[in-house]
Amino acid sequence: MAKIIAIVNQKGGVGKTTTTVNLTASLSTMGKKVLLCDFDPQANATSGMGVDKNTASPNIYDVLVNGADPQKAIVHTKYGDVIPSNKALAGAGVEIISIADREQLLKKALSQISAQYDYIFIDCPPSLELLTINALCAAGSLLVPVQCEYYALEGLSDLISTIRLMKRSVNPDLSIEGVLLTMYDGRTNLSVQVAEEIKRYFPGQVYASVIPRNVRLAEAPSHGKPIVEYDKYSRGSLAYRSLAKEIISAENGK
Repeated sequence: MAKIIAIVNQKGGVGKTTTTVNLTASLSTMGKKVLLCDFDPQANATSGMGVDKNTASPNIYDVLVNGADPQKAIVHTKYGDVIPSNKALAGAGVEIISIADREQLLKKALSQISAQYDYIFIDCPPSLELLTINALCAAGSLLVPVQCEYYALEGLSDLISTIRLMKRSVNPDLSIEGVLLTMYDGRTNLSVQVAEEIKRYFPGQVYASVIPRNVRLAEAPSHGKPIVEYDKYSRGSLAYRSLAKEIISAENGK
């Protein structure tokens, strides 16, 4: 059965999608079977994996709302498999509100296909709404990207409160897989100070791998490629490969 990890932070622009895409691709190049479930209506992870978000059908909206077979929604790419999203997902939270066990819909869908994979990554929307609750129900753990900027810890207390609520109510096994420092610039005092503050806030849970500010990393999505394909020797690519190795070694060490 796959290890299911939701990549979540209610703050936008912290590197959730970049991390989801590049972890999927990095682990795939290391021989792991990986599925990216794009659960954000913006569908940037879908296009970042080279999949056309406007034509991919069925997609995660069809699986969630229309009961489509999740197996048929999987798109195979050379960077890993994808269940695509599109803008229709934005209305799903309202459409499923009357469904019994509505917070379990994604979990039920992924349970049908998880045996095929080593890892399933869920790219979550930047808010704590019903879609994110579905992701937190489906996941065994969370990876939290935090950018090394002034407002880094803003909103994280709300996320921690939501995790505690989920553990008490519907997913007692939910845990934090790790906290990932993103957009790090070691030349600035601010990045160093924020990194230290985050390590104090999450003792023993911050990855040793750090994702730097990197132009090539920012360019890759516009070409529909993960960084390991776009420029595999760039600092961003090397950082995500390091993170992938860290995740594998943590798994092997259990």
